[in-house]
Amino acid sequence: MYLPLVYHDDYSPPFPAGHRFPMEKFRLLRDHLIDSGLTDDAALLRPELCPPEVLALAHCPAYIERFLAGELSHDEQRRLGLPWSEALARRTIRAVGGSLLAAEQALQHGIACHLAGGTHHAHRDHASGFCIFNDLAVLALYLLESGKAGRVLIYDCDVHQGDGTARILENVADAVTVSLHCEKNFPARKASSDWDIGLPIGMGDADYLKVVNDSLGYLLPLYQPDIVLYDAGVDVHQNDALGHLQLSDAGIAARDEAVLRHCLEREIPVVGLIGGGYDKDRTVLARRHGILHHSARRVLDSMLG
Repeated sequence: MYLPLVYHDDYSPPFPAGHRFPMEKFRLLRDHLIDSGLTDDAALLRPELCPPEVLALAHCPAYIERFLAGELSHDEQRRLGLPWSEALARRTIRAVGGSLLAAEQALQHGIACHLAGGTHHAHRDHASGFCIFNDLAVLALYLLESGKAGRVLIYDCDVHQGDGTARILENVADAVTVSLHCEKNFPARKASSDWDIGLPIGMGDADYLKVVNDSLGYLLPLYQPDIVLYDAGVDVHQNDALGHLQLSDAGIAARDEAVLRHCLEREIPVVGLIGGGYDKDRTVLARRHGILHHSARRVLDSMLG
């Protein structure tokens, strides 16, 4: 069974050495998935830039223009946490295009995974927490307004609450926002998702997996979405620099397999986006993000078997 994987060489532009945000992880993830035999470079789907009118479904046009022109104020730049460059601007637009392509592929094939995405802290008119444009919100609004989906469910398992997504979509009844996050973590001021599931510091594999299975077992039959957008953040890992949860590699794999299986067994298309992850060892981090893509392959193979 075909597993569409979306990537572009724009995803890891030149970046200051030692910066807290691991910009090279996208390229290293691509390398890991090829080296591990999951795919080859020619098989990766390359996205176009996200059209400006699609970006504007979720973001204020004046904000889009100011960011693309490199005209964010000092305070806005500080809130973002990334140094502006033309390459970063192009990367940002391209990555939202990648999430759009992954969603189209998921609707066609039942599942698709992006080698980026999950920028859930971006708000309608400002950047925050390394996130410039909110691909989850853009995707939800695009799918609803184009008629490609009647209801979208965002299942966000990044360790940080998806505050930007919740605020952009708070008045969109057919975009259901679900956030599983460490309660005592960024952002300090939480938004109100449709379903906020705050987790205690130190939660490990078994307890976390129970929350995943219980929540999806309840929410998917309740809402019957036409597509699920899954933010598979690996900052829940026990060795993550910004996490505070205690999941192992095996725990993350079990989580990813559970989410994908809950969707596919109900014949709900699902898009996997990598979300956050922070580790000084960028190669280890790339392998951690690759758990999503390998889990997707295992779930598909087991369903065929």
